[in-house]
Amino acid sequence: MATAKVFCKTPSKSGGKVGKWERCPLKDCISPEPVVKSKTPGRPSDRFITDRSAMDFNIASFRLGMKENSFTDAVHSPSKEEYKKQLAENLLNVENGQKQTRILAFKSKPPPPPEGFDNGRKLLYSQNLAGGQTKPRKMFRHIPQAAERTLDAPDLLDDYYLNLLDWSVNNILAVALGSTVYLWDATTSSIEELLTVDEEGPATSISWAPDGKYIAVGLNNATVQLWDSQSLRLLRTLRGHSARVGSLAWNGPTLTTGGRDTLILNHDVRIREHVIGRMEDHEQEVCGLKWSPSGQQLASGGNDNLLHLWDAAAASSQGPTPYLHRLDDHQAAVKALAWCPFQSNLLASGGGTADRCIKFWNTHTGSCVNSIDTNSQVCALQWSKHEKEILSSHGFSQNQLCLWKYPSMVKMAELTGHTSRVLHLAQSPDGYTVASAAGDETLRFWQVFGTPETTKTTIKAKSKNMGSALNSLNRIR
Repeated sequence: MATAKVFCKTPSKSGGKVGKWERCPLKDCISPEPVVKSKTPGRPSDRFITDRSAMDFNIASFRLGMKENSFTDAVHSPSKEEYKKQLAENLLNVENGQKQTRILAFKSKPPPPPEGFDNGRKLLYSQNLAGGQTKPRKMFRHIPQAAERTLDAPDLLDDYYLNLLDWSVNNILAVALGSTVYLWDATTSSIEELLTVDEEGPATSISWAPDGKYIAVGLNNATVQLWDSQSLRLLRTLRGHSARVGSLAWNGPTLTTGGRDTLILNHDVRIREHVIGRMEDHEQEVCGLKWSPSGQQLASGGNDNLLHLWDAAAASSQGPTPYLHRLDDHQAAVKALAWCPFQSNLLASGGGTADRCIKFWNTHTGSCVNSIDTNSQVCALQWSKHEKEILSSHGFSQNQLCLWKYPSMVKMAELTGHTSRVLHLAQSPDGYTVASAAGDETLRFWQVFGTPETTKTTIKAKSKNMGSALNSLNRIR
């Protein structure tokens, strides 16, 4: 635990008035040790008790007598050098460079270790002593409290159950605004309109394929469209749901879709008969879908407060697929899902307004390993790719982003700026920047997970040329 900081009211430098709360100058002072009162009146409590077992009384008595005689002889000696020699030998117990027996002993010497003894902790305290071989890790990292950039996003639907934001491996951010899907190039800041739907709209979910070339768009009319983002061309339309498709997740060439009809469907986009699996155990709308990085497990969350885990092999078989685990610890809708990048069997999930908790699951056993109450509706979760940290976005009632240290779940930072619930999060390919989309119809970019090493040396030079461009409000039309 870090040392507690002390704050006090201090006068301002300009006048004598009391200023703001500032850190007390005595924060680093060490308090004096408390005086221990003696239990026996009139006796001090810090007496030294000699260790009789470590004393040789015969030699001690002899040495005392020899000291007295030697001192008397040295005083009457005409040679001062001889006197100093005698005094040193007797008082300092040094004779021909060898120590003599003590008169008093306060503790016994520790016994020598047995022959051949090896300290088991020797490796623990010596394994990191090779200086200069590894780069020292930074103990502290600056986390900007303000967004790096803000984009206007008109007509962004304020609907908790939809998933309208995704960032591709090619650094293209896709966002659905009403019935139109836009592609924003994070490298050049250029904007392209991918599609506009009228009768089929609005767009209810979007998800980039792993290669960053193709993008799936779920629509309100229960269909899913597959687009080529480079040629801006519609490739095919996937059917199978009977209500809007609010969640999408890719696993290689397999696209998993979740709808308001409570169904989860697996589509192999390479074949004509694309539906290769059905999962039917949710009782209300499926609003969260995430495949594990290994592609072996699928997590699904629904408005029925349930979290299901599915096995990939079973999910691609004919007929209804049985779930691997059915987790009912949440007390509200489960939309926020995030698989841990450094521990394959760790899943984080977030609950809605009546729950407000982030829970961590061992997906092999189905057990909840930790739960933290955030005091706000949990809308989205993103793990850091570089540190053991997780970012959460919230709705009612704080509308903020929170950065947590895992596994202690100590809140490292709280980012504010949105004026409505922060519904969506998407992470840049390098893992340092996170985009957030909120019901206030804005997109904000936060450099919450650090700064890329390759750009740290050029930040100062670029900031001069960019001027006020980064601070201006850009409009997506």
